Amino acid sequence: MPSTPSTTPLVVGFDLDMTLIDTVPGFSATLLALGAELGVEFPVAEMTARLGPPLDHLLAAHLAEDAVGPAGDRFRELYPEHAVAQVPVLPGARQAISAVRGQRGRVVVVTGKFPANAQRHVDHLALDIDHLEGWVWGIGKADALRREGASVYVGDHVHDVEGALAAGALSVSVLTGGCTREELVAAGTHVVLDSLEEFPAWLDEHLLTTRLAALEADLKERGSVLVAYSGGADSALLLAAAVRALGAERVAAATGYSDSLPQVERDPARAFAESLGVPVMTPRTHEMDREGYRANSGDRCFFCKAELLDVLGPLAAERGLAHVATGTNADDAVAGFRPGIRAAAERGAITPLRDAGLTKAQVREASRRWGLPTWDKPAAACLSSRVAYGVEVTPHRLARVERAEAAVRALLGRHGVPVRDLRVRDLGDRASVEVDAALLEGALRPDGELTTALLDDVRRAGFAQAGLDPRGFRSGSMNDALRS
Repeated sequence: MPSTPSTTPLVVGFDLDMTLIDTVPGFSATLLALGAELGVEFPVAEMTARLGPPLDHLLAAHLAEDAVGPAGDRFRELYPEHAVAQVPVLPGARQAISAVRGQRGRVVVVTGKFPANAQRHVDHLALDIDHLEGWVWGIGKADALRREGASVYVGDHVHDVEGALAAGALSVSVLTGGCTREELVAAGTHVVLDSLEEFPAWLDEHLLTTRLAALEADLKERGSVLVAYSGGADSALLLAAAVRALGAERVAAATGYSDSLPQVERDPARAFAESLGVPVMTPRTHEMDREGYRANSGDRCFFCKAELLDVLGPLAAERGLAHVATGTNADDAVAGFRPGIRAAAERGAITPLRDAGLTKAQVREASRRWGLPTWDKPAAACLSSRVAYGVEVTPHRLARVERAEAAVRALLGRHGVPVRDLRVRDLGDRASVEVDAALLEGALRPDGELTTALLDDVRRAGFAQAGLDPRGFRSGSMNDALRS
């Protein structure tokens, strides 16, 4: 079965008639109008029972040979007036397109329909597509699918299956047209769905499965790896995947210990890695010695990652490990400002999760299926990410941020208030506390006693002033200053 290439963008092709739209009402009305002009009583129900083949094929059985071409031209002229407004989308069509969009994919429509009329349907129904190719049928669809890079083609007809197979794409068939499950399977389709309502779940599963397979294949080719292991969900999955693909004897984990790594993260990270049978190294890193890191301008993460990789590279070489791998995922690669990714790439680090196309959501779902304790672990960026850009990073600042966050979590725990995401932001002269937004309307109302106690604890941790951010927790909120 073909699989979606992990290193290329996702492109999904869809047929139009009886796949995305229910063409029967419009086609029937246009046939009736054409028949009235020609004085021919077309068997409309029979002709619309298996829509898909070119119009001329349908008309040929009911008209003289020399009348078929002119009748087809007239049908297409009548079509906009009689058909477009009557044709609805089929159930699940919009959700199917949205599912592709949700995976940052492109949507192409490849149809046997007259292009101008196909475009009228797309425009009238406001279908969110990137490209439309019309007047192609059966195997002829393959050229368009290959040209657009489609790895999946969805249709309702056995000839849609032919087009997908000829293009080397995965054929997904829906039973909303006239073809039966047995006919579609006999034609060679890979997947049969009752309707497009099932497509989003199928796509999620397909992509997760193929991307995990791509991750395994990539790691096997690498031979051996040292995983830059932070203890978070991404690097934990990468470490587990490496052990699965290579065996624990060809894998090691390394966690850089420095002032920016919270103490509370260290023991759980080590315990997890050791549970996989993987040796864990905890080298001391000295990013604080790098002027660019301390200066804390927008590229601070570059200097941090540079220090980490400069330390881990020699460790990997000493142990005979072929590569240093980071837990960068596919979402990270498109998240905008990520100087740390650039520093790692310049030092030859590999990014197997990103290369396999695995998103953060897929990392968590795969981790859940594999029973990893990190599957729902909140994001835990380094302590330096709490310090506002332009404010010098120092061990003192990092320590008071860590003390403040520990104090807040302890206070909320004593009062039975669960908190998932928490950040104490060091703004230089004051602290800004970000918590789950839902808490701001409940336990942590601005004028509440618990809020007062929380801010008192933050001040005792070493801040002269402290306030609760009314917008709640926002991942990467410090980057807002870079965009302004």
